[in-house]
Amino acid sequence: MNPHLLTILIFLPLAAAMLMMLVPSTKKTVYKYIALITGLLQLLLSGAMYWLFHPKGSGITEERLYQFVDHVPWIRLDMGSLGLLEIDYYVGVDGLSMPFLFLTAFVMVIAIGASWDIQKRVKGYFILLMVLDMAVMGVFSALDFFLFYVFYELMLLPLYFLIGIWGGARREYAAIKFFLYTLFGSVFMLLVIVGLYFSVTNPDTGAHTFNMLHMMNPANYAPDSIFSAFAQRELFGISARLLGFIVLFVAFAIKVPVVPLHTWLPDAHVEAPTPISIILAGILLKIGGYGILRVCFSIFPDAALQSAWWLGLIGVVSIIYGALVALGQRDLKRMIAYSSVSHMGFVMLGIASFTVEGTAGAVFQLISHGFLSAALFFLVGMLYDRVHDRDIYHFRGLASLMPRFTVFVAITFFASLGLPGFSAFIGEAFVIIGAFNAEGLHGLLPRWMAIGGSIGILLSAVYFLWTLQRMFFGQLRVKGGNAWVAALSDASPRETFVMVPMLALTLALGVYPALALDNINASVLALVELVTGVDH
Repeated sequence: MNPHLLTILIFLPLAAAMLMMLVPSTKKTVYKYIALITGLLQLLLSGAMYWLFHPKGSGITEERLYQFVDHVPWIRLDMGSLGLLEIDYYVGVDGLSMPFLFLTAFVMVIAIGASWDIQKRVKGYFILLMVLDMAVMGVFSALDFFLFYVFYELMLLPLYFLIGIWGGARREYAAIKFFLYTLFGSVFMLLVIVGLYFSVTNPDTGAHTFNMLHMMNPANYAPDSIFSAFAQRELFGISARLLGFIVLFVAFAIKVPVVPLHTWLPDAHVEAPTPISIILAGILLKIGGYGILRVCFSIFPDAALQSAWWLGLIGVVSIIYGALVALGQRDLKRMIAYSSVSHMGFVMLGIASFTVEGTAGAVFQLISHGFLSAALFFLVGMLYDRVHDRDIYHFRGLASLMPRFTVFVAITFFASLGLPGFSAFIGEAFVIIGAFNAEGLHGLLPRWMAIGGSIGILLSAVYFLWTLQRMFFGQLRVKGGNAWVAALSDASPRETFVMVPMLALTLALGVYPALALDNINASVLALVELVTGVDH
């Protein structure tokens, strides 16, 4: 396989952004087509890579099992008594990252399609969108921690401006809140990265390294280093490794987000324009779950196992709290934002089980939620674009006015609540099975946590079906009267063209989950074995 395919996938949007800079600001349509062509090329390339991906490439701790690897020396600096500083451009994919590259490319095409009516500062908007695309692809591919952190921080800037300039009435507040929350986690993450750097040496050169795979091997830690498993060093009365795990976990948990670190999400979603809400829910939340698996569990498996009960509790609380708060919302977009908090709770519960089925279900749930949340926010955007209102109580009987739109909403709601035959059912079912089996396998999670997750599925059915009944059935009644009735046209051909692939994909994954599970299985097995020490 061509090792540079992954590099091309990552930096293709940057090339598009540089091309956009050369186009005069008056050519607004050109930016849209450059972005769309770039997105489609990325989708084709990521789809081809997914097809070429060998399902036995487990990766995790073994470099030889990663695919599409590009490893080039980047920064070398002689630091005197501290030795040689090594930073590499090191990217590659395994079963954990490959599905997310395809998901990112797919969701970005949807977001570009949803951006077609953007009229304000079009050039800046699409350039920022391309930079964000590059950063996300880099996060899912980086195997050098310094490179990972660069891409991770690079996401902040375009998102801050995309919300703060093109958002709603309280856009500045939402953008600053999002920025500060994420930066809070990132600053302390950097401290742990530096600590890991000075704890780990490259076995080939003897130099300190940011190589994430070397950080996963206890033999590469200096015996007296701060994060060495042998030295059992403490900071503030807590094991240094446990403290490092907690800091990294909090940084990624903000992105997931889990309760109580979720409060930035509803504000960001409500104020962000529809395409950015699609990206936030479809991609950004997945970075949090991916980071916990790739970084926290792989580098600090002992601390992860020690924290399993608390991780499971966080998952159950997020599931039930998110669902209950969603049930009380009037704003349709805010309701879907809280539903994301609930559905991401299943991810936490699944990975806390440290079972193969629970972890596989968590990864599958991340992928499934990416498509479904993008579809949900796209549908809310369709309604808002017509009447500039999202209040659930301001609509009734919309099925008579918008039959095609109603079908899309009904299918997406049923898919999201976990109806068998759709992708969310597979993810949630595997998570519940894994959480239930965890007590019998290694006694990490009590079985009442699995029951708590099941209650969350029931609550999600309540708020989705109640919203569907209130807004779309019964006698037609809308707040805006005849003006709204005239404006509430059915889904256009462009909107239909965007919606159908998302619903087809969630149906395909629900009917034939092997499309994803075959590629993630080897990596999940390797990760669970790394954390639990049990060969599956």
